[in-house]
Amino acid sequence: MAVNRFRAQVSRIEDLAPGVREIDLSLVDPPELEFAAGQHISVEVFDERLGRKVLRSYSIASPPRKKDTITLLFNSVPGGSGSEYLFHLQAHAQMEFEAPKGSFVLKDGPDRDVIFVATGTGIAPLRSMLYSRLEERGAGRTLLFWGLRSEKDLYYQEEFERLTVTHPKFTFFTTLSRPGAGWAGPVGRVTRLVEQRISSVDSVVFYLCGHGGMIADVTHIIQKKGLCPIHQETFYDEPGEKTGV
Repeated sequence: MAVNRFRAQVSRIEDLAPGVREIDLSLVDPPELEFAAGQHISVEVFDERLGRKVLRSYSIASPPRKKDTITLLFNSVPGGSGSEYLFHLQAHAQMEFEAPKGSFVLKDGPDRDVIFVATGTGIAPLRSMLYSRLEERGAGRTLLFWGLRSEKDLYYQEEFERLTVTHPKFTFFTTLSRPGAGWAGPVGRVTRLVEQRISSVDSVVFYLCGHGGMIADVTHIIQKKGLCPIHQETFYDEPGEKTGV
């Protein structure tokens, strides 16, 4: 897919959790964007620390079938030029970006089982992949393991619960590393879920997205269980790095 420059208008803003925001961008010119599940856009913003414009990348969280509107999911990062730019956007504001970009895409056929593993807003590209995966005819088992910190950081839970009803081969687990006393779900880091709940990696493909420590640890756990495809994308929360978390 050729990379083009797009102009879009902010059509929806929603705060999902403290410091986590989701926005919809309605395409203006061109009016549609063709992209593969997992790809991202690049936004040019001014970085005051560097004294120049820089590109910041944000994964598309919506499925490719929605060509006229895309969804972005991102954290508030103090001192992050891209984060501050997006958080200051108001409804109906217009912005420009380049897209589609990135090779972290859903690429395996429906015959394999797919396991998605995310931390934080690393869920963004995996959400796009998940919807595309569930729309495939004959798709096998699909699992999502998602690590967050505490109950206040939860979002997308009801949405994913609905998907388990309409797609019986889909299961998801959200684990909290710092839960409150009332939390009844899995506790600990997402690596523990992979270690405990995956016994075999035969005919399985993994998609990992989140901070680098998680990706390294989960990759090590998977490789101890056997050989299988592992696709990964690292998100960072430090200003100046690849954004999205």
